Amino acid sequence: MTSTLPDRLSNDPRSRFHDAELLARGIGIRFNGNERTNVEEYCVSEGWIRVAVGKALDRRGQPMTMKLRGQVEPYLRGDDAAA
Repeated sequence: MTSTLPDRLSNDPRSRFHDAELLARGIGIRFNGNERTNVEEYCVSEGWIRVAVGKALDRRGQPMTMKLRGQVEPYLRGDDAAA
């Protein structure tokens, strides 16, 4: 498997952008230069992330999310230790 990350990735297994194998390897996200640990989904080309909003759930039992716009930099967590 290459270290090239997809443009868009989601934690939700119902999404077509979900990749369980890649998520199992460990993905880190830098958003506007800060490390974010609560990212549910990201898109590099459009410049946004979706983050969970507290413990609130929607009517289907999924976490409520909010879209934030800015600079998105995904990386593999194993590569972070080497850098």
